[in-house]
Amino acid sequence: MVKRLKLYNSLTSRKEEFVPHNHENIRMYVCGPTIYSNPHLGNARSTVVYDLLYRLLKENYPKVTYVRNITDIDDKINAAAIERKISIQELTSEVREEFNSDMIELCNLQPDIEPSALDNIVDIIKLIELLVARKHAYVSNGHVYFSVKSYENYGKLSGRKIEDMLQGVRIDVAEDKESPEDFVLWKPAKETDDDSSKFNSPWGLGRPGWHIECSLMSTKYLGKDFDIHGGGADLKFPHHENEIAQSCAAFPDSKYAKYWVHNGFLTVNGEKMSKSLGNFITVKELLQQGVKGRCLRLILLSTHYRKPLDYNFKILEESRKIITRYDRILDDYEALNIAEHKLPDEFLLPLLDDLNISKSLAYLHDLSKEIYNDNAIEKIKDFKKIYNFLGLEKKVKEEIPLDILTLAKEIQTARAAKDYAKADEIRAKITALNYNINYTKSGEIEVEKK
Repeated sequence: MVKRLKLYNSLTSRKEEFVPHNHENIRMYVCGPTIYSNPHLGNARSTVVYDLLYRLLKENYPKVTYVRNITDIDDKINAAAIERKISIQELTSEVREEFNSDMIELCNLQPDIEPSALDNIVDIIKLIELLVARKHAYVSNGHVYFSVKSYENYGKLSGRKIEDMLQGVRIDVAEDKESPEDFVLWKPAKETDDDSSKFNSPWGLGRPGWHIECSLMSTKYLGKDFDIHGGGADLKFPHHENEIAQSCAAFPDSKYAKYWVHNGFLTVNGEKMSKSLGNFITVKELLQQGVKGRCLRLILLSTHYRKPLDYNFKILEESRKIITRYDRILDDYEALNIAEHKLPDEFLLPLLDDLNISKSLAYLHDLSKEIYNDNAIEKIKDFKKIYNFLGLEKKVKEEIPLDILTLAKEIQTARAAKDYAKADEIRAKITALNYNINYTKSGEIEVEKK
């Protein structure tokens, strides 16, 4: 029997019992990274939060389809490529590999589908055409804009009213728009843009806006109505608000995502993470400093997902101590089979209550103390099952087949020749064969079993 999950739904501003469209296949979409720079701790927190939700759903339902997109068409990407004097393809290939490598180090499961905007450009254009045909969008000087006033429920997610958004807005800041609150679906290319960021369309050479990319990828891979849409709290407005407007305007019989889940912000030593403050921390930097990915994962799981999380030296040291202590408990039980063992209710039930991780981790802590006093095998099985479920277990290295290692070497050869398309293609082959690739500090490739 499925134990009932409750989630806080940002759309209704209350905790609700999770009732999926189809109990046989739960469908979840999460906004992934814009790949212009190495992932920072804030990116990592979001990924770890939804990885935990993914694991919980898989524990309770026969099938879960988890889609996490990659944004590889964006103004920030263009600017970063120009600044580094490399091609957009070179930049996005490098950052995508970094992101996936870092997320594997943090023990995240791979999503079932990881689509990119670039791979879906034709369908994105078709969706924009549909919005124009339905009179929800208009063309102006090579731009295509969504008409916010054409969608009567705009503001339902964020609680903002159109008249409030217009206060203090100068009409002349966007002369192409019919109304200042309208947002871009398609923008014309600039002469300085790299050719790889220019795409043919009915409105001329250009590229899509950020919001329309997610509307297309979510509905294409999960259907016009799906269960959960996740992302950081900073995406609620305007990104997610615009996604709802576009998607429901394009498909009038759709309600789009049923449950909206947003994770809280991450601070560093009590301050907002910022490059100007010098506290901008990437996952790669921490890993290179010798911080274990499992320690970072425990930190990112340690606070309720909707609350702010502060990263500091104290919480890092505490995480290191906990991981070391828990590893010692299990050192003598690596061969213990827990495949058929169920998660104890004392751990599982708090998680089902809007991912109340604090109570679940408190139970794990209490269980660790009990094991020191009583080596009962059932308690050890409970402990190991929970530890593995949370993604904190030690990775046991397996011997990698020669053909997989040969493919990995071909990636290095392709990258050295700047054939990034081929490198991505080979990497996809390795992933399909149930192996992951990571990069060492020196840039060498390591292969491991998923």
